[in-house]
Amino acid sequence: MADDDIKVAVVTGANRGLGAAIARKLAEQGLHVVLAGRNEYSVERVVSELLKDGLAASSHQLDVNDPASVARAFADTAKQHGRLDVLVNNAGIAIDRGQLAASPDFERIRSALDTNLLGAWRCCAAAIPEMKKNDYGRIVNITSHLASLATMGDTNVSYRVSKAALNALTRVLAAELAGTGILVNACSPGRMNTRMAYGETDRTPEEGAETPVWLATLPPDGPTGGLFANRKPIDW
Repeated sequence: MADDDIKVAVVTGANRGLGAAIARKLAEQGLHVVLAGRNEYSVERVVSELLKDGLAASSHQLDVNDPASVARAFADTAKQHGRLDVLVNNAGIAIDRGQLAASPDFERIRSALDTNLLGAWRCCAAAIPEMKKNDYGRIVNITSHLASLATMGDTNVSYRVSKAALNALTRVLAAELAGTGILVNACSPGRMNTRMAYGETDRTPEEGAETPVWLATLPPDGPTGGLFANRKPIDW
């Protein structure tokens, strides 16, 4: 059972890369972080590293595409720690690089929408009732510059569309939860040296984690319903 004064965060897709970096930075700020991912063994390896450094962390198996897995993960977190304060929806896929909208691969599109949009939505729906119990919550949806309508381009169609829809969900939830103490924002962390970047950048996940962690720890008067990069709002 976590101490009543210690905030509890769930970070999805936390077995490597950006998710692992976000989890570490949140733990360094004094939160107990539940690292969630499809492969519990790989998540536990990250948790063991945090525990060795004296940080508060635990793991839970979570497949955002499986409603039962989502329900179980959030119910277990609430039961074990007595609260849930922060959700970072980091789990995501990019599987159609170069794909054009005029020649769609609908199986890939379905997979991207289910993970990047509906997976995050499932997690929000499971987390919000627990956050409401304490009139406090911070939800951070990891999005992308590729999803900005202001600068929308071609290719990577399912990734762009799914993340643009995630931005819309962010705005809808922020409006719906106004006055509840729950702030909902989206963050574009930029390209980092992860599997999604195809080795085309040397920017580290630790650098990318800075803005999501800032949004996850906003004061009560912090912004809500925005899309941010480098702690600054960017065009939708």
